[in-house]
Amino acid sequence: PLGYLDTTFHRDDFRRREVPAKASETRIPFVIEGKKVVLIDDVLYTGRSVRAAMDAMISFGRPAKVELLVLVDRKHTRDLPVAADYIGKKVDTLATQRILVELEAQGHKQNKIWLINKD
Repeated sequence: PLGYLDTTFHRDDFRRREVPAKASETRIPFVIEGKKVVLIDDVLYTGRSVRAAMDAMISFGRPAKVELLVLVDRKHTRDLPVAADYIGKKVDTLATQRILVELEAQGHKQNKIWLINKD
């Protein structure tokens, strides 16, 4: 089964934003207690989103095992000790760059991954 987990209020930077964060849908229509759960994230950067996801997930039960799948792993950028079990693409990036993932499932015309230089 597939679920959606919003991590907005579990992030450690939640109160540091200038603009109030908007929560998205959380939908987990199944029991995760004692099950293997695979968390999926588009980009693994600092590890903070993954930490927030694990924190949010625990409110739904205690899985037997948690694995992490990421589409893009920005190597050498962790603030937290987080590593993915499954990786689509490893990319070396600079702190002055960001990665944007666009998916057809989100309403985009094509699946695309962009490497963008911040100004």
